Amino acid sequence: MIPDKAPEEDVFHGAEEMRRGAHVPTFDKYKEMYMQSIEDPDKFWGDMAKDFFWKSKHTGRFLDYNFDVTKGEIFIKCMEGASTNVCYNVLDRNVHDRKLGDKVAFYWEGNEPGDELTVTYRELLNCVCRFANVLKSQGVAKGDRVAIYMPMVVELVVAMLACARIGAVHSVVFAGFSAESLCERIVDSQCSLLITADGFYRGDKLINLKLIADEALQKCTDKGFSVGRCIVLKHLSKEAQETSLSSPPAKRPCPDLQKEMETVRVRKTRLVPQVPWNPEVDKCWHTLMCNVSDECEPEWCVSEDPLFILYTSGSTGKPKGVLHTASGYMLYTATTFKLVFDHRADDVYWCTADIGWITGHSYITYGPLANGATSVLFEGLPTYPDVSRMWEIVDKYHVSKFYTAPTAIRLLMKYGSEPVHKYKRDSLKVLGTVGEPINPEAWQWYFTVVGDGRCPIVDTFWQTETGGHVITPLPAATPMKPGSATFPFFGVVPAILNESGEELEGTSEGYLVFKQPWPGVMRTVYGNHGRFESTYFKKFPGYYVTGDGCRRDKDGYYWITGRIDDMLNVSGHLLSTAEVESALVGHEAVAEAAVVGRPHPVKGESLYCFVTLRDGTIFNHTLEAQLKKQVREKIGAIATPDFIQEAPALPKTRSGKIMRRVLRKIASGERDLGDVSTLADSSVVEQLFRSRCCPAM
Repeated sequence: MIPDKAPEEDVFHGAEEMRRGAHVPTFDKYKEMYMQSIEDPDKFWGDMAKDFFWKSKHTGRFLDYNFDVTKGEIFIKCMEGASTNVCYNVLDRNVHDRKLGDKVAFYWEGNEPGDELTVTYRELLNCVCRFANVLKSQGVAKGDRVAIYMPMVVELVVAMLACARIGAVHSVVFAGFSAESLCERIVDSQCSLLITADGFYRGDKLINLKLIADEALQKCTDKGFSVGRCIVLKHLSKEAQETSLSSPPAKRPCPDLQKEMETVRVRKTRLVPQVPWNPEVDKCWHTLMCNVSDECEPEWCVSEDPLFILYTSGSTGKPKGVLHTASGYMLYTATTFKLVFDHRADDVYWCTADIGWITGHSYITYGPLANGATSVLFEGLPTYPDVSRMWEIVDKYHVSKFYTAPTAIRLLMKYGSEPVHKYKRDSLKVLGTVGEPINPEAWQWYFTVVGDGRCPIVDTFWQTETGGHVITPLPAATPMKPGSATFPFFGVVPAILNESGEELEGTSEGYLVFKQPWPGVMRTVYGNHGRFESTYFKKFPGYYVTGDGCRRDKDGYYWITGRIDDMLNVSGHLLSTAEVESALVGHEAVAEAAVVGRPHPVKGESLYCFVTLRDGTIFNHTLEAQLKKQVREKIGAIATPDFIQEAPALPKTRSGKIMRRVLRKIASGERDLGDVSTLADSSVVEQLFRSRCCPAM
């Protein structure tokens, strides 16, 4: 599986100095560690687990599992019998055992330049304990689900860790999702509490988050599920300053930190949102934090207790609540962060993702904090107020490890190298990419322009379901090929299958699957274990099926080729075509809809929608705007269609199945359709080509 020796030709290497003191300094060392992780996982992961605190030790096998549906129920268990608390390990252990209390945990950089905050590990622990006591005062107990719908602020991390501290299960919902999407997630996981904020800015745009949250709670009520309490952070409102600062200093939560947070925010806010308030439901974050203790004993959880639920789009259109559990997820995110970014004690690390996605969970919150890292937490946009913003921040905080999406790289490429070269960037040591495969041209620009040809690029492949990186370079050890995720991480055994489920050896292309678990893999779909089994394990019994295609080259490098199922990757965000289609046909004018991806130079894929209208309906700009609005309201702005084409009919097989493969060709303007012998009516295709709404690429 792993070649005896890494190739020397057609590969790139980072600066030689990377190897000095690296956790994995050479390819030979990688191979040695990889073989141990596969042949003796108990020893490999057991050694990694020694860095953490366990209230009780595990008994039996380190990893126990069944991946074969023909042999019974699918299950994965890690460190069964052990007990721990994830919050204790990422905060108390750092403050008390590792003496890192005064070390910076986060440099918070707001939407506006100069809107900033520094938070130490001790301050973070203090605030988390206080908010954990707030949650308990609101009746939240171990096992309860808590929805979090917040912007990229320090309090989002505080809320997550406070849930982890008391054994509650957090369900973070990306603040760009609509009221309908938030409602759907709250109802599915039966959340007893919602935590949100008044609003936030994305560049020049004000997002009135509380209005959206109120609409979502009303929708929940309409569906027969009531959320009785909503805690509201006044991130932009002037009341935030007045509420907390009116209390005696000794009673304020983290007094200096809280005062600094509020003073900074009020000074920089241009327009304050109107915040609707229902005193029977809404509770002010600042008021609740005023009179609570900063001591909170952690709830000791067994290894397989749930830590969080995070929803990801499903091919059926209904989002899946991916469930991760305490010990395995903590261990895996901590280990991948340490080794993939070659973390050193003096690093300043910056992941530009939003915590509403798994990247933010694993590589802003849990992985970095478990390693005692200093991170940048960024609220803004890469192009606001100008296209040099990211590189200005890199220099400002002396960022050494930088992790972003290919979409952001392609966006900034459009502006050339001058905005990058305005800043030194000489602190950078490792660059990373996440969310989608990076095209070789963007990789080369990232390597040569941003990294000055000296910083290795870790092109990481993983999913919400995997919890952490599964195929990735290691910065000092792996020779890089632009566009390749390279080799599996420790404990991960990939395989490539053909349509018949046969394993392919050597140079090949097919379905990417995994043959055995690693500690951080998901455990189930919340409330629907049958869907977990059917989605990931029934197609090829004995394997975890990623849903991605992959090819392996002559040197053993893995190249991710994209989704095989009906999913789209738009700007690194996975969207279900079925979910978008459902939103479109929800409009009274639409009889049928089909959604496909069209290549996009920045976003990777764009949404191209075909709609068949009901009799008597005319397709015009007004209807097109209504349909786009409907999708935004049902799912969120990230799912807004780029193109909507009227389709008097859709290309279907004789059995009535829509041929999306053909629609993708039409959307891209490609005339080579391949085998269309099963088409019921071939004239439909020519008609759709003639009425395409964008020129061929």
